[in-house]
Amino acid sequence: MKSINHTSHRGVRTKGDHRNQLEIQVVEPCDQAHFDALLKDKHYIGEAKPTGDFLRQVALLDGKWVGLLAWGPASYRLRDRDDWIGWNPTLRAERLKLVVQNRRFLLLGQKGEHPNLASRVLGAAVRELPSQWERTFGYRPVLAETFTDIESFHGTCYKAAGWIAAGMSKGYGRHRADFYIRHDRPKKLWLKVLQSDACKVLCAADLPEPQQGGGSSNAHGVLPVSAVQSRSLMEALQQVPDPRSKNSSFRIGSILAIIAMALMSGCRDLSAIHRFGQRLKPKQRALIGLPRKRGTRFYKVPCYSVYYRLLAALDTDAFAKVLSGWLSEHSGSLPGCLAMDGKMIRETIGVLSLVDHETGVPVSMALMSQKTGEGDLCEMKVGERLVEQSGRLDGKLVTADALHMQRETVGKIVEGGGDYLVQIKGNQPSLHGYVQKAAAKATPFLTNPNVGMDA
Repeated sequence: MKSINHTSHRGVRTKGDHRNQLEIQVVEPCDQAHFDALLKDKHYIGEAKPTGDFLRQVALLDGKWVGLLAWGPASYRLRDRDDWIGWNPTLRAERLKLVVQNRRFLLLGQKGEHPNLASRVLGAAVRELPSQWERTFGYRPVLAETFTDIESFHGTCYKAAGWIAAGMSKGYGRHRADFYIRHDRPKKLWLKVLQSDACKVLCAADLPEPQQGGGSSNAHGVLPVSAVQSRSLMEALQQVPDPRSKNSSFRIGSILAIIAMALMSGCRDLSAIHRFGQRLKPKQRALIGLPRKRGTRFYKVPCYSVYYRLLAALDTDAFAKVLSGWLSEHSGSLPGCLAMDGKMIRETIGVLSLVDHETGVPVSMALMSQKTGEGDLCEMKVGERLVEQSGRLDGKLVTADALHMQRETVGKIVEGGGDYLVQIKGNQPSLHGYVQKAAAKATPFLTNPNVGMDA
C-alpha cells in the first residue's frame, strides 16, 4: 500500500474514531500511474482503459490507500436498465452520460483485515461521486451501474451498500466500437441511484441545471426508429427530387434518412447531423443504402459538405411532404400529447415538428426559413399549416411556446378536435391580463394566479 499526503481536494469521511477514518478522494494526476499499476497487478481482469469521462477514486483509511474505484461511461444499451429507468431509444441517446459505470473495484490489503470494508468503501464512494464528477466534468450524474460475474462473485458488498439487482447481461462483450462478441458469461447488473429522483430526471422533458452538461450524449449507433423503419425511411425519401448531378456518390434517400433521424434524435445543427452519421454502425449504414468502399467491408458516410450542398439546393417542400407522409404512415394513431418544436440548422434550413411527448419522435414536420419575422416561411406561419396538415386531433393535447399563442394556430387545433396548452408572455398584455384575472378564481388545479405565467 502507498501513503498519500492529504490535499485540499478531500472526499467524504465516514464516522468512527480517529484511528478508523475513511476518506474518498479523486486520484491526482501524479498518482494515476500508480493507481493503474495496482489494478493491473491485483485486479482479476486488470486495469480499466480510460474512455470518455473517466474518474479514479481512492479510499484512504488513516491516510493509506485501502480501495480503488474506477468510473467511466455507461453501457450503450441494456434492456433491463433501460426498462427500469423507463427509457426509449431517443432518451437513452440524449441522457446516457448521466449514468456512470463502476468499471473496477479493488480492495487492497489482506482479506478480513478490516471487517465490512467493501460495503463501507462503496457506500462512501457513491455518496461523494456526484459532486466529484461534477467538479471534474461539469455535470452531475444521477445513476450508477456495475456488473458482477455470477460464476465468481455474489455481489454481497453491492447489496449491502444499497445497490439494486436489476437483471442480467446477455453474455456479450464489446470488442470494437461497432462489434460485440459472445463470451457466454452473463453477468448480474446492479444499479445505484445517486439522487432520489434519478428516474424522473432521466426521463424529464427538461433537465435540471446540474445535469444539463450531460444531456447531449453522442451514443454510438442509437437510432430513434427500428432497423426496418430506417430502411423504409430511406426508400421513401429516395422519392424526393435530387438537385445534384447523376454521378453523386451517395443516394439522396440515404443522406436525407440520416438528416431525418438526426433531427428526430435532437440534433440542432449540421455538425451534429454529421456526427450522427459517423456514429452509425456498419449494419445501419448498409440498411440505409450507404455505399461500400471498393475492396473493403467498410461503408462510407457523407462528409459535412455533402449535407450542406444538398440542403442548400433541396426542394424543401418536397422533403417535408415525403417525410410527413412517412411519419404519418408509421405512427399509427397520433400520440396523446404533442409538442410543437422548431429548430434552425445554421440559418440554412429550419424544421418545425409536432413531437410525441413520451418518445421525443416527431409525428409531423414542416420546413421553415426563419424563427421570427414576417413571411409564409417564418415559424409562426408554418406552425399554423403544420397543425392543419396533421389531420384530426381528437382527444390530443398540443403544447407550444409563446410564439404560437396565435388566434389562427390555436383555432386550427380546436377545429381539429384537440386541446392546447400554450405559454403566454407579457408582450400580449390584454390576453395576459385576462388570463391572470381568470386564474385569480383559484380553481382546484390552479391555486396560484401566477402558475403557468411568464410575466
